[in-house]
Amino acid sequence: MSSREPSPDEPARPVEPVLSTAALNAEGADDTPVPRKQVFAWAVWDWATQPFNSVILTFVFVSLYLVSDSFLPADVAAQNADGDLVCSRATDAATAYCGGLADLSEWYGWVTFAAGILILLLAPVLGQRADASGTKKRWVVGATAVLALLQFALFFVYAQPQFFWLGAILVALGSVASEIAGVNYNAMLVQVSTPKTIGRVSGLGWGLGYIGGILALAIVVVLNTAGWFGLDVSGGLAYRLIAVGAAVWTVVFALPFVFLVPESPARPDRPRVGFFRSYIVLVHDIVALYREHRPTFWFLIASAVYRDGLAGVFAFGGVLAAVSFGFSPTEVIAFGIALNLVAGVSTIVAGRLDDRFGARAVIITALTILIASALFVFFFREGGKPVFWVGGIILSAAVGPAQASSRSLLARVTPRGMQGEVFGLYATTGRVMSFLSPLLWAALIAWFGATHYGILGIVIVLLAGLLLLLPVKLKRRDIDG
Repeated sequence: MSSREPSPDEPARPVEPVLSTAALNAEGADDTPVPRKQVFAWAVWDWATQPFNSVILTFVFVSLYLVSDSFLPADVAAQNADGDLVCSRATDAATAYCGGLADLSEWYGWVTFAAGILILLLAPVLGQRADASGTKKRWVVGATAVLALLQFALFFVYAQPQFFWLGAILVALGSVASEIAGVNYNAMLVQVSTPKTIGRVSGLGWGLGYIGGILALAIVVVLNTAGWFGLDVSGGLAYRLIAVGAAVWTVVFALPFVFLVPESPARPDRPRVGFFRSYIVLVHDIVALYREHRPTFWFLIASAVYRDGLAGVFAFGGVLAAVSFGFSPTEVIAFGIALNLVAGVSTIVAGRLDDRFGARAVIITALTILIASALFVFFFREGGKPVFWVGGIILSAAVGPAQASSRSLLARVTPRGMQGEVFGLYATTGRVMSFLSPLLWAALIAWFGATHYGILGIVIVLLAGLLLLLPVKLKRRDIDG
């Protein structure tokens, strides 16, 4: 960790740490504005890949197609041919049909768990290697191309039981490709911003992602409403075409990033070693990160906790709307679109607050608003749908800024030349903590016997993340760059 001892005939040289602080990361960097076309091209990548998250993973392909009776044996699916079966009623038909759906959900869960393990093992090491070789853009483009191909491949997931595993594996691998691309994409934030604009640039990317995902979802709704303009989309063809549409969207809107964003420079001071040797370097770097720049280390831990709470807001918001507040399916979709639009706009606006008041201040404020809004919904739930709408809109307005400012703060405090590796750790720690919200959600509902108590589970996770963040003291020069 120190330079060699100088000989008696040469002057002493200062000791240089292996890991520099964010202030060193910004040393020598001027405030020359980055060309707007580069900023826009970088930000629009979020827009390009968001349909995979919103249309494939969350709202449409997985929830309405892959984990549905389309992939049950014909005799089991026939138990609910009229669509009137109620799973809560203990009948033979309900046991067979709902048990089959539960099996599909469980199998899909195990496949996604395996994908999470791959991300856990690969993200930091691949980010580290991209830092050393200057290949961040290459990894973003390559992983995005793989993501598009996997979405195209979903066209061949026919509505037959034997194709379930193909669909589950393709979606899970898509999650891995998306995460690997995102690690290097996030690490390139410092290339397309200056110390004074990093917050608004990060917010622009997150905001475009939210809005792009909702636009893609709205297109799906229009197609369904219009009956696909007379096209016969029975037998799962509608969902397979939706996957193709998401793939085309990804390819088209990723092109600006491909052509306009420059490759990251190589870091000759970073070790370039074999793949398996990279894990040894990774361990050494984590230890050095803890010793030399502890705030960054603890921020990774704190953000992993509260980011899981943020994920829980969206993961369980629709369940709360439908089960606890009596929203119809159409109202749930409208609620989801409204929340994502509000989150997108607020994230873009909050980017300027990030640059003015600091990312840490934005995150703390957003988490405080989230906790207060969730408690408002819980304690005033007797007010029904209006209470949930008000609380939900306020929640969504705070979620986006917390996510975007987390990215900008990490970019600011990451040691020089380690952006890819540290953002890989950012993804990894998020995966490690991703069980918290589902666990507390389920545990509190089981304990109290009512779905709305799950709100308190989300609150506990958000509060824990906030309390972990408060002691993380960052020097002003680190925050300001």
